[in-house]
Amino acid sequence: MAVPDRRIEASESNRTLIIIVAVAAAVVIALVFYLLMRAGGGRASEPVLQGAIRAGSPQFEQYKSQIVLDDPEATEAKRALGDIVMSLQTTVRNLTGKTLNGLEIRAAVVDYQQQPVKQRTVIVVPTRQPELPPNKTMQVQVMLEGMSDKDARANIKMEVTGFKFKE
Repeated sequence: MAVPDRRIEASESNRTLIIIVAVAAAVVIALVFYLLMRAGGGRASEPVLQGAIRAGSPQFEQYKSQIVLDDPEATEAKRALGDIVMSLQTTVRNLTGKTLNGLEIRAAVVDYQQQPVKQRTVIVVPTRQPELPPNKTMQVQVMLEGMSDKDARANIKMEVTGFKFKE
């Protein structure tokens, strides 16, 4: 009768060992995914609209006020890995009288000192639509990832950083 007791003890210890190994493997896999997500959050470089009219140029100051961005709105969501993703949206209005064939916009979440917590620059024309004719509008949405609960997210901003006109 002692033999069946040893089998029960052996199968229980095997089961315990399997559970411990499975939990340890799950923790290791979760850590690997977490580290990969954090490493992926640091983009190599922001896109740049080549040949764009930028701040400091007389044309930039002349036309920037005629490329109007509505007040941005944001939604946020918490991902399973614990970070926060925010989606910033606005409407761009081209009141310049010229067709835009290049438009670069910077979106940012700022803290109470107006310093960026997260920011991202996107090229919306021609990547999302080929051009923006005069007196037309387009919707722009920018995703900002990798924020935490500890980040002071006081406000959101979206601004035009560069543009080009069709000749």
